[in-house]
Order: sequence, then C-alpha cells, then structure tokens
Amino acid sequence: MLKDRYYHLANRFFQFAFSKFRGIKVYALVGRSGTGKSYHSKLVAAKYRIDLIIDDGLLIRGNRILAGHSAKRDADFLAAVRTAVFDDDEHKDEVVNALLKERYKRILIIGTSEKMVRKIAKRLELPEPEKIIHIEDIASPEEIETAMRIRFTEGKHVIPVPSIEITRSAPQIVLDSMKVFSGKKGALKKNQAFEKTIVRPEFSKPDKEELSDATMTQMVRHAISEYDPVMKVKKVRSTKNPDSTYSLSITLQLPVRHYLSTTISDLQEYITDCIEKYGGIMVRGASIEIEEWG
Repeated sequence: MLKDRYYHLANRFFQFAFSKFRGIKVYALVGRSGTGKSYHSKLVAAKYRIDLIIDDGLLIRGNRILAGHSAKRDADFLAAVRTAVFDDDEHKDEVVNALLKERYKRILIIGTSEKMVRKIAKRLELPEPEKIIHIEDIASPEEIETAMRIRFTEGKHVIPVPSIEITRSAPQIVLDSMKVFSGKKGALKKNQAFEKTIVRPEFSKPDKEELSDATMTQMVRHAISEYDPVMKVKKVRSTKNPDSTYSLSITLQLPVRHYLSTTISDLQEYITDCIEKYGGIMVRGASIEIEEWG
C-alpha cells in the first residue's frame, strides 16, 4: 500500500516536471468579483489559442466540463472558497488526473487576484502563470460596470459552457443561456459564437436571510488567513444597508513586531473582493482598526 502511494506521488512529480519541459504555458485572467471574467474567458482563450480553462472549480475544454465541480453549487461561503481553490484533496486529485490525460499546450486560470491564480496553479501542480491578463485590459469600464450591476442586483453569474453541461449536475442553479459573438478578426474568427450559461449560485439566492455577524466574521477570518495568517480577527460588525449592500467594521490584532507589508486600502479591497465573490454579497465599505499585541 505504501509502495503504491510512493509510486503514485513519484509519477505525479515526474508528470509535473515533464509539463514544464514540454512547454506548457499558464495564462491567468484576473479581476474583481462580478467584473465579467467568465463572460470574457472564451474570447481570451480564442485570442491566445488556449486549450483548457480553470474556472471556479471546473476544468473546461471547449464546450465540455472535463472534471471538477462548480463552486456555484455550494450552499455557503466557505464551501465555495474551498472549491474554487481546490482545497479538497479529492477534488484536486480529480482535476490533476484529468490534466495528466489531456494533450494541451496552454491553460487559462481565472481568479480574483494574482495570489489566487498562483495558489490554484500550485494546487494543480502547474507551472507559474507566464502571462497575467487583467479584466480592465480586455473590457471597457461600461462593460465592467454593467456586469457588476447585474451581479449584485440580480445575483447572476456566468459559466463558460453550454447550459446542457450544467443541467446534468446542477439544474437548480441554471437560469438561462446566452451566446457571445467575437466580431473580430485575427485569432478570433469574425462572428465566432460561444455559448455560456447564466446561473444563480446556491450561496447567493435572493431569499437568503440577512447575514449575522458570526457569518461575516467567518468570511473575514478566511480572507485574513489567506492574506496574512499572522493577523487575527478580533471583532466584525456588519450593517445591512437599504440597498442590500453591507457595511463592515473590522478589528484586527497584529503582533507588535510584525511588519504589515501592505496598505490598509489594499487589505480592505482584498476582504471585500473575497466576500463579494464567494458570499454573493456587495460590500459598500469596510473600516479596519488594528490593535497591537504581544
């Protein structure tokens, strides 16, 4: 049994090393929650001749889901987070094994931050991203604003595969389907169409009750543990505004001699991005107070 396990791990290591030698390139598409990354992903893949896409826990090739399961099926925030970054070993192994069977040269990882896409690449035993594309580079401010309005007023998300692929495993989250036309020349064929599925995730259903401070604290703790595990969350207070957005007041504890390698505004943005993506919640503002200890 131990021998088989050792052989399996050794085989994985050599497959990973081989992936670098055979010239596999990893691309990343990065942007805040609700800015239209999944919507634009197929256009990016076509432009750079990318074979595979990693998006919210799924491994996608063309119009097929090859492996994994979508974070949009999960009923709560933390489960969605773990799914999106392949934290569960069984989920991760399923996708890694599928990658080992596929013939490909380029793969696109979609995430809310550069840190997130690097973590996914590491978990899936892929090389570091060679090219990082920000959503602002490929979408206009008007497109981003429209996408964010739809996300946070209607709770709608996009999965870049036809609806038939989603209805097989999670028909309850499917709302509609749509086609996107490139309308461009070059790497993209003129009027080339890509079918996508509009879904409403379990964790952002409109009938969800107002979130408690305990639930918000859980979300913030997860974000902080990913951002800087030395920091501790002492208290989180949340207020739901009339427009269904939330305002947060967060108290953090930091060791006296620990250097905070970021600005408060960067930390605020990271926390709100994390909560918006996986909680399906629009955060209007997050005030942060830091207490020193030790």
